[in-house]
Amino acid sequence: MMSVANTLPACVKRFADERPNAVALREKRYGIWEEITWGQYYQEVAAVGQMLSALGIGPGDHVAILSENRTEWVYADLGAQGIGARSVGIYQTNTSEDVAYVLKHSKARVLFCEDQEQVDKFMDARDELEHVERVIVFDPRGLRHYEEPRLSHFQEFMQAGRGLSEQDPDWFAKELESRDPKEPAMVVYTSGTTGDPKGAMISSYNVLSIAEDMARELGVDDSDTLLSYLPLCHVAEKIFTLFMPLSAGSVVHFGESIDTVRDDLREVSPTVFLGVPRIWEKMHASITLKMKDSSWLKRTLFDFFTAWGQEAVRRRWAGQTTFSDRILGRLGDLLVFRALQERIGMRRCSLPITGAAPISEELLYWYHGIGVPIAEGYGLTETGGVSHCNRPDSIQIGTVGPPVPHTECRLDEDGEILVRGPLVFCGYLHDPEATAACIDDEQWLHTGDIGSIDDTGALRITGRKKEIIITAGGKNLSPERIENALKLSPFIKEAVAIGDRRKFISALIQIDYDAVGNWAVRQKIPYTSFSDLASKPEVDRLISEEVKRLNEGLSRVENVRAYRLLSKELHQDDGELTATQKVRRRFVVSAYDELINTMYGV
Repeated sequence: MMSVANTLPACVKRFADERPNAVALREKRYGIWEEITWGQYYQEVAAVGQMLSALGIGPGDHVAILSENRTEWVYADLGAQGIGARSVGIYQTNTSEDVAYVLKHSKARVLFCEDQEQVDKFMDARDELEHVERVIVFDPRGLRHYEEPRLSHFQEFMQAGRGLSEQDPDWFAKELESRDPKEPAMVVYTSGTTGDPKGAMISSYNVLSIAEDMARELGVDDSDTLLSYLPLCHVAEKIFTLFMPLSAGSVVHFGESIDTVRDDLREVSPTVFLGVPRIWEKMHASITLKMKDSSWLKRTLFDFFTAWGQEAVRRRWAGQTTFSDRILGRLGDLLVFRALQERIGMRRCSLPITGAAPISEELLYWYHGIGVPIAEGYGLTETGGVSHCNRPDSIQIGTVGPPVPHTECRLDEDGEILVRGPLVFCGYLHDPEATAACIDDEQWLHTGDIGSIDDTGALRITGRKKEIIITAGGKNLSPERIENALKLSPFIKEAVAIGDRRKFISALIQIDYDAVGNWAVRQKIPYTSFSDLASKPEVDRLISEEVKRLNEGLSRVENVRAYRLLSKELHQDDGELTATQKVRRRFVVSAYDELINTMYGV
């Protein structure tokens, strides 16, 4: 059940011992992919750990990381874990106030920062952060004249750490042997959709107890390649940058920046890829809009084969595949699907996965139809990111699959999903009351989600327990289902379904600025800004037609009968989105109360 290496840093050492010259990581710098072997990976992690110890950091201390994904991120993370400290990731999109909150709440003693932009966030609150003893910067450009004695350069930090490792090469390995895999190794802050983020403490045992068996069931091994691009402070990316690769020995790629993800995807063409629903929605919208500008022949082939593909998938799962399906499948791959897969970097991907938020079933059918068989998974920060996942050979669209190995799942009397097993987290940092509220006496984790379980053990998510819409007529509806249906339109970026204790469903809609802007240019409609574009009557008519079309995929009671277009984009800085870009529903509903009331004649 447990890995031979029982902590994440020990996994790095295991592969360094077994195959030191095999590639573990690739990082793109100045347009060139540089390779890091398992041997080099371990040396860098050990240098970080030994230097942190020299600074007085030890078991139970917190080491924060404020950066985009890069190799230094994982070195700092695993180096801290190796000496018994706990890594604390902070979103690089956070405001100064949000950064200060995490640093103060965790009482972090060391902060690793990416660059001047992130250092400035620390500087804004430095008088409140006296407990932060050292700020170590990966890219120190622009900091020469900063008068802050706690600032230091990562390169100098590493040189000193490597020197210590040379003096005592076995020191870090001995530290790893003394680690208890059940002690908290990292603190992952929740997205905070309903209040201040909580720090979930996760141990190596929580993640490694299922990782190897799960990798085996998913068919992941050392021949697989992955792309690290979602924020590493989110538990979902940790699965695909740390937990799974350190169990299976897969190769992780780090692009130059979040802005180059599309190019990186095409270059790397990963065999395993996690896309949150918004990523899959954007890819779909990009392809759909691109085809509108294509030749008549290309549009005709695209429309025919994408529609046929979805129907063929349904027939295949029903065991009704025909001879013509086999012929058309090969023809579709040659004429349409291969080019689409290569365009989005999915040609070699044998395990495309979605999770971290609900996704539309129709969107999944569309991807399966073009030969990208996305498997949906489910989990919480409190379960190390995953508790259920569809297996590649038995995907059931509309469900998140059966539980992962060594995990139990049942429903409470009110339909709430309960999970139990070694993956359940250690508790919330500095918050025993919140911990007791979500883990009962029998060690069942109360997820806060409502769902159902079918005869095969596959779980279907209905929605968040606190966010279920109960209409004036007494119908219980999932807002996520309605919102996902609307976001199938390439012209709709965000939607917030309204209807609790109301006579009908309505929605606040944020247009996709790029897609609608492109449409407006083609229609020769001038505009100057997002607000100006959203106010155009032509745009309102466009969205009206989209809502009318998408309502056909919803039940009558779920139909959106009124909507209002937002005059601005929802933004994290305004408190409308979390750091993971999830809508803070309650905040948005409260902030736009007057606009909502206009839809109900109030």
